[in-house]
Amino acid sequence: MKPEKLNIIIERPAALLRFRRFDFRLIARITGMLLIYLSVGMALPLAASLYSRDGAQFALALSAVMILLLGLLFRNILGRKAGYELHEKESFWITVIIWLVVPIAGTLPYLFLGSFGSLTDALFESFSGFTTTGSSILAHPEDLPPSLLVYRSFTQWVGGLGLLLFVVAIMRKLYAGGAGRLYDAEFSGTQQRKLHPRLAKSVSRMWRIYMLITLAMAALLLLTGTPLVDAVSLACSTVSTGGFVTHADGLSMLGTGSLTVVMVFMWLSGVNVALLYRCFTLHWRHLWRDEELRVYAMVFLLSVMICMVAFFSVGNTLGESVRYSLFHVSSTMSTCGFYLPRPPHWSFLVSTLTFVLIVIGASAGSTGGGLKMRRVIVLVKFIGNYFTRMIHPHAVFRVKVNGEVVPHDYIQKIFAFLFLYILFIVGGAFVLTLCGCTIPDAVCMAAANISNLGPSPLFNNLGGHLDYALLPAVGKYTLMVLMLAGRVEIFALLAVVSPAYWRRG
Repeated sequence: MKPEKLNIIIERPAALLRFRRFDFRLIARITGMLLIYLSVGMALPLAASLYSRDGAQFALALSAVMILLLGLLFRNILGRKAGYELHEKESFWITVIIWLVVPIAGTLPYLFLGSFGSLTDALFESFSGFTTTGSSILAHPEDLPPSLLVYRSFTQWVGGLGLLLFVVAIMRKLYAGGAGRLYDAEFSGTQQRKLHPRLAKSVSRMWRIYMLITLAMAALLLLTGTPLVDAVSLACSTVSTGGFVTHADGLSMLGTGSLTVVMVFMWLSGVNVALLYRCFTLHWRHLWRDEELRVYAMVFLLSVMICMVAFFSVGNTLGESVRYSLFHVSSTMSTCGFYLPRPPHWSFLVSTLTFVLIVIGASAGSTGGGLKMRRVIVLVKFIGNYFTRMIHPHAVFRVKVNGEVVPHDYIQKIFAFLFLYILFIVGGAFVLTLCGCTIPDAVCMAAANISNLGPSPLFNNLGGHLDYALLPAVGKYTLMVLMLAGRVEIFALLAVVSPAYWRRG
């Protein structure tokens, strides 16, 4: 027998053994538990249906039962006798599985109520919700039953802080190493700080602060005269930086007080949740010491000033310029995607700045999308050091954030992420042009969806609003891939389709 054939025979059993060590039962069990909790959460839109008497309670109840049965199937049958040791392979795979299974299961209320014309449209709305993107097929969301509006925003709230963090919080039996891998997968490449030495407690604190901020915003909206359904929907969509709206004209129905509340909470939702926790625990001195928060605030103020000058210079009144600039920059930087009726005169400079802010995104550890402010800070400092080294070749420079040296491998990971991020935008835009979109619209759509912002505040250079309902199915599935890539931050998505990932022992 030839040596080459002998090697193949020897290598195949080894590959099969490595494949068998992959714990699919644990993945099924975790996915099932998450679906069970999702079915319990359906009580919120069901209560909204009973309150508003919109006739959707049967479809919502049936959806909850089916999601519950699917969860029990995953947990008790497919995940029976699962271990609780989660290895690196499982952590990447479960990231992708959860972010596929949960949005697919979340289409059931849309399908049972017949609110969308096709399965593709229902999937698009569900993926947009759970990934907190905010892109929507609907031209008139106010025509939906009020309970379904609450459900749309609820899907964004569930996906806002992260499905994997919810898994870490509820599965106390996971070994510390496995829980840590899920935690790192959710905050891929952002070096998110922990609020407690015990990871489960740290995640529980994140979820508590997340719920508290949501309840506080809903209460303030009610006090400023916002109807109950709109207040709950807006609170869930804002705190999760999702951006689903309840009316076709955005937030124009809100009064000045309600708009102020939304702007404040949009800005806060773009801040690292660990800093928000320190704010609630009255550790004020830690806030301004955080370099990322300072840069986030300075970029916000500078962007508002540029937008004000741009709007005022093309003929808008000073009041319109100030009001729209504050709202627009808050919505864009946090990747919420809310919008108001545009000013009478639009500036191309604002469109350009909007695109830049979309790509930069919010702070690391927030519910917002984009590259994240921390990565941008590291990139700018590294490039600055590089140019300084050209003048002083023997000098030694290190990139520091908050006084701590950033590891070189982390910087390499950021450059890899930036390259992949741009590659996904270019690839997505190319497919969209084949679907009939103009190049500016295609690039804007691709950038907005991978940044999990959606179309809302983004206008192209002609001032036209982007419309997803006109896209063919191929374009919609392309955008769904971009949404998913932006939410799981690309690395996990590419890892599970890489041959090297399956060859590793």
